[in-house]
Amino acid sequence: LAKAFIIEGHIVLTQLRSIGSIGSPALTAHLTSPAPIDLDAVQNRLTNWLSLNDDLEPFYAIGRDDPAFAPIIDGLYGYHQARFPSAFENAVWAMLSQRNLMSVARTMKDGLTARYGQSITVDGTTYYAFPEAADLALPAPDELNEVVGNRWKSETVSGVARAFAQVDERWLAESPYEVANQWLRSVKGIGPWSASFILLRGLGRMERLPVAEKWLLKAASQCYGLPTLTEIDLQKLARPYGDYAGYWAHYLRVGI
Repeated sequence: LAKAFIIEGHIVLTQLRSIGSIGSPALTAHLTSPAPIDLDAVQNRLTNWLSLNDDLEPFYAIGRDDPAFAPIIDGLYGYHQARFPSAFENAVWAMLSQRNLMSVARTMKDGLTARYGQSITVDGTTYYAFPEAADLALPAPDELNEVVGNRWKSETVSGVARAFAQVDERWLAESPYEVANQWLRSVKGIGPWSASFILLRGLGRMERLPVAEKWLLKAASQCYGLPTLTEIDLQKLARPYGDYAGYWAHYLRVGI
C-alpha cells in the first residue's frame, strides 16, 4: 500500500507492506521525501490513519455474545478502521460531498489537491498528497471557487481550513467527546452529521454511535432481521457495545 502525506509542510511517500499475520500483525514502511523526515510524526500519522493502536479484543468479546452480529466479526476479524488521513481532510470531504454527487465531489477534491497539495514521483509513478489546513486557509474563497466551482462549498472549505489551521488535531482526538463535538459544530458548515462523521472517520472516536443514516439503519435491519428499525431501536442494539458502539456501526457498514 502506497500513500503520500504532507507532514509538517513536506511530502512523504509511505510504502507499506505486511510482514506479519492476522494473529501477529506487523508492518514495514519505506519512506521517501525530498526533506528530512520526522519519524515520530510519520509513525503517528500512519498509526492514526490505519487505527493501529485500537484494541479490538474487548469489542470482539461483546460481539461474540451477540448471535446476529458474531458472523460479521468472523468475516472481518482483525480489521481496523482505515480513517481519512487527517480529520481536516475528512472535514473538507464532508463539505464537498454534502448534497453532491460523489463523482463531482471527488473532482472538486482532486482539483484542490492538484492546485494546493504536493506530489512526488517514485519509480515512474506520481503520488499526490492532499494539502494541509494552512495551505487552504490562505487563498480567498473566490480563489478556491475557481477550483471548486460552488460558492457555498468554497466558503465553507475556506472556513474549515482556517479553523483547523488553529487547532491541534491531537486535542480533538483526546478531549472529551462532547468538547470535540462542540468545537466542530462551532465551525460554519459543520452540522450534526458532519461532526459525527469527522469524529468517527477522521479522529477515530468510536465511543458513540454516528448520526443514524439510511445505510446504517438498513445494515442493522438486515443483520438483526428487523424490517422496520428506528433510531431508538438502533441505540438499544448498540447499548451493549458501550465505548465500541462506533466500531459496531462501522463493522455493520463494512460487513453487510
